[in-house]
Amino acid sequence: MSTGTDRGRGGRRRRVTVPVAAAGAAIAALLLGACGPDGSDADGKPSATATTSQADPATTTAAPATTEPATPATTAAPTTTAPKPSDTPATKAPATPAALMASGQTSAKVRELQARLGQLHFFSRNPTGYYGTVTEHAVSDFQERHGLSGSGSSVTTATWSKLTSLTHTPTHKELYPPAPAKPAQKLDARCMTGRALCVSKTTRTLSWVVDGKVQATMDVRFGSQYTPTREGLFHVNSKSRDHVSTIYHTSMPYAMFFSGGQAVHYSSDFAARGYAGASHGCVNVRDKAAIAKLFDEVEIGDKVVVYW
Repeated sequence: MSTGTDRGRGGRRRRVTVPVAAAGAAIAALLLGACGPDGSDADGKPSATATTSQADPATTTAAPATTEPATPATTAAPTTTAPKPSDTPATKAPATPAALMASGQTSAKVRELQARLGQLHFFSRNPTGYYGTVTEHAVSDFQERHGLSGSGSSVTTATWSKLTSLTHTPTHKELYPPAPAKPAQKLDARCMTGRALCVSKTTRTLSWVVDGKVQATMDVRFGSQYTPTREGLFHVNSKSRDHVSTIYHTSMPYAMFFSGGQAVHYSSDFAARGYAGASHGCVNVRDKAAIAKLFDEVEIGDKVVVYW
């Protein structure tokens, strides 16, 4: 028990007796800052929560560590979920089908290609074995007709398989058809005397004529509209067996010049592509054996007549 004084009515002091236990509890409450239900049960007894909140300071100061992520791996989630470079398939360009034949080639296989296309009426000329623009167009038409990919510049396995399934193996006659009959040729009157290389643009032939008699005739090709072969009466002014053009740097075997840089000579391009091409003004011959023989017979000064 403890005692104290209090003023009563009339200002008189009186002695008040307070139990010691009650006074201690009141002081403890003020020091701890207790606030009723937030720190005690409904019956006024300290709750488990309150007890925990009053735990040892050492325990309390360590509490913030428990709010941090359990392990560093949790924060590294983007690394673990992102695919590894090796897991991502590399993007590759589609492989280009290998070409069995292509533009610019000369071979027996190309000759067979042309003959097979001829069976289906895609190639209307005699096979030459040279894969040029005419063959490109024929292959392109065939590919388009049968829904095959390609531009005609090459023949892939798919194109060749389709073509062979629709055609038979070409015969020797289909691969090497006889030359078409030459149209009747009326020689220019200037060719009928002396020795003359008589060149007709109408029939596209060259006739070697001696004293009015034709000794040999061969196919020829002329210049394009931009580089035309000149017409008229000329004479052979020089010969060069293994000539190479100093302007175009191309081979001109068995060249017999008759007008400036224009000459009669053998052309491997004419032999390969036929009339699909043109010269730069010269008279091209495609029969190498025939012009080799002619070169040995023609003399400087012999006439060259070019006419329609």
